[in-house]
Amino acid sequence: MSPRSRASRHVLAVAALVAVPLLAGCGSDDGGSDSSSDRSSKGSSASASDGSSDGAAGTCEYRETGQAARDVDLPPSEPMVTADTSATIVTSNGDLNVTLFGADAPCTVGSFVSLAEQGFYDDTPCPRITTMPGFELLQCGDPTGTTSGGPGYEFDDELSGDETYDAGTLAMANAGPGTNGSQFFIVYGDTQLSPDYTVFGTVSADTLSVIEEIAADGDDGSNPAGGGAPVTPIDIESVTIG
Repeated sequence: MSPRSRASRHVLAVAALVAVPLLAGCGSDDGGSDSSSDRSSKGSSASASDGSSDGAAGTCEYRETGQAARDVDLPPSEPMVTADTSATIVTSNGDLNVTLFGADAPCTVGSFVSLAEQGFYDDTPCPRITTMPGFELLQCGDPTGTTSGGPGYEFDDELSGDETYDAGTLAMANAGPGTNGSQFFIVYGDTQLSPDYTVFGTVSADTLSVIEEIAADGDDGSNPAGGGAPVTPIDIESVTIG
């Protein structure tokens, strides 16, 4: 596959992310005040036989794609984090306190930690927010601010098939099975999605208000698949682990 087709494919992350909820219509209209996602909403590591990363067996596969918004090294194949650990996403609008699910999504968390430690997420915009009741999320993780950039590699999903996307959920955006990169989304109101997006953490209820306040100001409607750039911009300034 050529670099151009790889880049075009990644743009589909936006369409893939919204296709199901737009077809399914509105779900819960809970305004995101409760972000206590229980552990049943998390994906567990699946075996390599179903096309998912085999993090539980001690290995992760990160495949180079040749398209990188910023130059970074590949994460190590041996999972870096295999237990729940804390992180702080420092934004221009306030800090988000995060718990990363290293036990359930070690390859995804390993990638996130590696990118954070290499400064990939530093000084990057969150280019998209959706504010439809039942479909409330903030999409981040692309230094280009276009929702089409990535780290120059991709990796497989870590799914159980039972994922739900309650307020506070931290999950990966993708362009289809096995196309995870750097982009992720934070759910600030219970959101209806098919269980196709790896859940790898949760944002604490007491800091989720940072996103709720951004959402209250709306979006510019620029994304044809739903939502658009936040009217009040929000940038990730840094991500610290532990």
